[in-house]
Amino acid sequence: MSRPHQYHQPNAPDSPGGDDADSDIELNLDELGPNCRNDADESEGSSLWGPGSSDGRIPLRNLRASRIRGLDIQREDGGYQTGDSEDFLHDRPGDGDPDGLEDSAPLLKTSNGPTSGRGSPNQRLRRPSFRFARLFSSAPNETPPLSAEAQDNSSTGASRNITIGQYPPPRFPPNAVSNAKYTAWSFLPRTLYNEFSFFFNMYFLLVALSQLIPPLRIGYVSTYVVPLMFVLFITLGKEAFDDVARRRRDAEANKEAYTVLRLQDPTKVTKRNKKENRAAKARSESAPSGTASSYPSRLDVIEEEEEILGHIGKPSRFGIEVDELSIRSRDIKVGDVVKLSKDQRVPADLVILKSSSAESGLAVPSARHNESKLSDTPNNQADFTPQHQGPVSASAKSRTEESSKQGTSSTEAGGSGEAFLRTDQLDGETDWKLRLASPLTQWLDPREFARLRIVAGRPSRKVNEFVGTIEYMAREGAPHSGTAQQGQGEKALSAPLTIENTAWANTVLASNCTVLAVVVYTGAQTRQAMSTSPPRSKTGLLDCEINDLTKILCALTLTLSIVLVALEGFGNREEMKWYVAITRFLILFSTIIPISLRVNLDMGKSVYAWCIERDRGIPDTVVRTSTIPEELGRIEYLLSDKTGTLTQNEMELKKIHVGTVSYANEAMDEVSSYIRQAFMTGRTEDVLQSSSLITPSSSYNTPAAGTQTTRTRREIGSRVRDLVLALALCHNVTPTSEEGDGQRFTTYQASSPDEIAIVRWTEQVGLRLVHRDRRSITLQSVETSHIVVRVRILEVFPFTSESKRMGIILQFLQGEGSVDSLADDAGEIWFYQKGADTVMTSIVAANDWLDEETANMAREGFRTLVIGRRRLSPRQYQDFSSRYKEASLSLQARDARMAGVVKEHLESNLELLGVTGVEDKLQKDVKPSLELLRNAGIKIWMLTGDKVETARCVAVSAKLVSRTQYIHTITKLTPDTPAASALDALSLLRSKPDSTALLIDGDSLSYFLNHHRWEFISIAVLLPAVIACRCSPTQKADIAYLIRQFTKKRVACIGDGGNDVSMIQAADVGVGIVGKEGRQASLAADFSITTFHHLTKLLVWHGRNSYKRSAKLAQFIIHRGLIISVCQTIYSIAAHYEPNALYRDWLLVGYATVYTMAPVFSLVLDKDVDEGVASLYPELYKELTNGQSLSYRTFFVWVAVSIYQGSIIQGLSQILVGSVDSPQMVSVSFTVLVINELIMVACEIVTWHRIMLASLLGTVTIYVGSVPFLGGYFDLAYVWSWAFAWRVAAISAISLVPPYGVKILRRTLKPPSYRKVQGI
Repeated sequence: MSRPHQYHQPNAPDSPGGDDADSDIELNLDELGPNCRNDADESEGSSLWGPGSSDGRIPLRNLRASRIRGLDIQREDGGYQTGDSEDFLHDRPGDGDPDGLEDSAPLLKTSNGPTSGRGSPNQRLRRPSFRFARLFSSAPNETPPLSAEAQDNSSTGASRNITIGQYPPPRFPPNAVSNAKYTAWSFLPRTLYNEFSFFFNMYFLLVALSQLIPPLRIGYVSTYVVPLMFVLFITLGKEAFDDVARRRRDAEANKEAYTVLRLQDPTKVTKRNKKENRAAKARSESAPSGTASSYPSRLDVIEEEEEILGHIGKPSRFGIEVDELSIRSRDIKVGDVVKLSKDQRVPADLVILKSSSAESGLAVPSARHNESKLSDTPNNQADFTPQHQGPVSASAKSRTEESSKQGTSSTEAGGSGEAFLRTDQLDGETDWKLRLASPLTQWLDPREFARLRIVAGRPSRKVNEFVGTIEYMAREGAPHSGTAQQGQGEKALSAPLTIENTAWANTVLASNCTVLAVVVYTGAQTRQAMSTSPPRSKTGLLDCEINDLTKILCALTLTLSIVLVALEGFGNREEMKWYVAITRFLILFSTIIPISLRVNLDMGKSVYAWCIERDRGIPDTVVRTSTIPEELGRIEYLLSDKTGTLTQNEMELKKIHVGTVSYANEAMDEVSSYIRQAFMTGRTEDVLQSSSLITPSSSYNTPAAGTQTTRTRREIGSRVRDLVLALALCHNVTPTSEEGDGQRFTTYQASSPDEIAIVRWTEQVGLRLVHRDRRSITLQSVETSHIVVRVRILEVFPFTSESKRMGIILQFLQGEGSVDSLADDAGEIWFYQKGADTVMTSIVAANDWLDEETANMAREGFRTLVIGRRRLSPRQYQDFSSRYKEASLSLQARDARMAGVVKEHLESNLELLGVTGVEDKLQKDVKPSLELLRNAGIKIWMLTGDKVETARCVAVSAKLVSRTQYIHTITKLTPDTPAASALDALSLLRSKPDSTALLIDGDSLSYFLNHHRWEFISIAVLLPAVIACRCSPTQKADIAYLIRQFTKKRVACIGDGGNDVSMIQAADVGVGIVGKEGRQASLAADFSITTFHHLTKLLVWHGRNSYKRSAKLAQFIIHRGLIISVCQTIYSIAAHYEPNALYRDWLLVGYATVYTMAPVFSLVLDKDVDEGVASLYPELYKELTNGQSLSYRTFFVWVAVSIYQGSIIQGLSQILVGSVDSPQMVSVSFTVLVINELIMVACEIVTWHRIMLASLLGTVTIYVGSVPFLGGYFDLAYVWSWAFAWRVAAISAISLVPPYGVKILRRTLKPPSYRKVQGI
């Protein structure tokens, strides 16, 4: 039994008090000899052994046996060799899970003071590795393992240590995507449990087992066993087929190729260790279990350690070789260095080491390059000179803050280690995320990665949190950033790691750069996987309803059996006991619960899946769970993601308003003419001359002047120019140049797609952004290709969800010279700001049109931005700058003080330039699709990880919320919010639930789910629409589960990203859309489609048909079983209550199979309306949600019909033939039974299909052709007589005409809805 995880403190400074983590196994210096005594007053940098040791070796032979422990020996290549102690630990049973070894060390703590324990340059034996420091420790005061919740909430809990390029790689979960429900071992137990959890399957199992008892045996055992086995075979086969298909799809995703850098050390030490590891493994396998030879002896370990020490300090001949390998996604392991490029999906959770722009490239030295370089290096040491010469920022955090505030050019983006990620597939947010390489690793040569060690926190589901440390064993003289721990010959540099240094699995690299990143979490331990619920087996509501009906039938069977025995008397039977008679009657009446019901329903589901996948109207639709297609016809709640599901996440500026006039659509051409005219500069040879540059104070150029019309046009043109100039400058967008199809083109990178849309629009109207870095912005006229605006960036105030605005201070260049040489007072200084109308209204100067226009744009579903500006004098800017810098140095309330300075000096009486309306492009036909679904009685919830304002705009533009509905917003509720205040917010919804939509953010939703769960859900389910913003994947799944639990209604969830997988799996029906960046949602869903509007056909057409067909099929099969049971009852009564079979052996089996199965099963092709009518009248779908097609009322109607027809068929057969038990009576009764069933099928068909007709005619032919072979049951001579024919015709007419007549009368008096819309 493996030991629990052991937590310890790695690389902690030595404690003079002896309170060290290794106190239980401290070295006894007296045992090591006089040369090994370590004085308490050793000087800084001393080694473990005293200066008296001339050769620097520790006499390991004097160690006690308990001193066997892992030693991290630093190799010449900069990595660490653990020696055979690691192999010893891996081979030794009972010493803990290997995963636990790598996952049990807390974060590295760095020390600014001197550290002991490092040897001289020629003595590279490091102190015992923190990876094994407490592996054999048994200290009584050891901290117990944390609970799962505590570990998830702790940022400094148990951690893992990762040595890059480590051999062998640490044992962690494989990096494989798995949506399979079963394993080879769990398939049979789980599927059999699911099958026999249904009552009628358990019922038939008991019936089949009863035939093993001789007194209860009726006919052949195979009559009862074979149908049960057939049912199980069909059902298990479908489950196996679906699961194999899932595994195949997973295999395709896991085969995606990635480039990995493998760091190899070709030294003799490494080769020898590999060889010895293989030999040790062979010894372990060949030795008998439990013998001493299974493990290396203490002497062997000591000898190997001394041999390793002999190689320490000897220079490596070849150094580290870096090879680029293309491997599958599933083969990526923790510690691998992955190379990513633009638009590539991140395969695992990574820590970014290095980032370089695609233009500059990221050179990875090959092994041959290593050799040539090493040959020219003195002492055969690799010259790892950083590409960047000069100091590097010492703080990753300060660098991150600066990067988040200011954009960078493409060159600097690569050089500074920046990269943008699209995370909408992970957290649903549309804004790109800026990620940074650690300054400790950005300038490293990839060959130096072998000297890196990462301590990462325990795997967690929190996608916005990460705490870790990176340590680099630098060579002397190498300039690097980080906290240094000085030793002799090398430096231990360390730096913190935060969320800004990570790239989580299932995100996409958006920027045009190449990234090198190390894998820290794989497979089930990635953030995306831990936020995903495990797949569950889904059971349809129809199956549950039929299961309940079979319980009623079983009770009816038991009651009937007891009544028949009681009528004769419990004590009047001599040949058998009364309880045996009851059991035999139960077996005889087992056909009331037809075992073929599950077979027919499961086969019907396969037909529905086949029809869905081959529908040309919804191409590429895939049915991944073929057991629940009927659920598509019972949906009452639809939970939808926003990004990629309802929207394309492609922004487009559609409208601007400049105070007196607005422009949209074709009117944008007039804006282009204004800009072309305003930036028509003189065509000088030097475009940087002052005459060529435009500033906000430059006069607007017009071809003529002097008239009122011209003055009006000049005023409007000037306002348009100022607005477009502000939009072209006030942003955080970086242009990059890319090459595709042999042509170079410019793309834009930014954290928000809104900003990219605005910059693209300014280019379309004539003002192009051609350059941006941390210091300057350059604009170009599209018409003349001349540089028209150059500015220096003085300050940037980035957009945040709290401030809801973004600002920038710029200084305009008016003459020659570079930005750096521009004097502080040499150009105009302007402050530009844009933001949401809710905050900008109080910042801009008073006006009479802003509120009205923003309201108009909001009603159109546009995302509005208000733009303003203010000119600053040099003195004003200097006053602001000094105050702002002073506030930035505050240790307390820094952000609030900085915001206060900005508000005081800048954010007042801004000149209002205009308003923009940006549209998030919707998916095709989203508006009519949502309207159709609402008319079908489906309540729609939109759950998104995006911002509140964004969600509101999309809800309005997509018509999720109609114009007549009021949007009630609940935000910013915290655990400290009083309960009365929160409940008051809900009470407003109770007054008008039908005309009010709810908009709630993630924090408020979490508050209600934790404190007022039932109060919230009881009101929310009554609303026509609910929009939840900033939802985590877990919250989405919780909402789906809560609606199912509270309403007992069917819930469907649809999404396209990995953050939607939990929600999809928690729903009754999960629908996945094949996204642009991944197929995680599609692979995990029950149904996969390519676009949202396909959902309407999937529900209102295929879902409706599947449910109605299955309901009719189930009731018809129950009718078929009931009618033969009624015949058996009439026969038993006439035979003096004897429990003998009326139809035996083949007649019983043939009736449920070859004689009736094909016509009855052909009902799965029936349809009451055409597809066009179903889409035109979605109210037809609404009727199904009440379960009218299969209810207790319809069930008892079929029971009454079965009792009537069974009584007529058997009673009249016995009367007209004049015999109770004779072949003549059996032949008449059975023939009428078959004919009655076939005609009943024909009467139930609404729309005939050629297969239906063929099945009916074929079944009649089969029955007639089989009669000559039924001599053992029928009187064949009597069958071919007229007496047989007229009796069969008369009995059939009496059993069929009355039920059909009642049906026609009812249809005439109260026609069903489908006949109304057809005009019949």
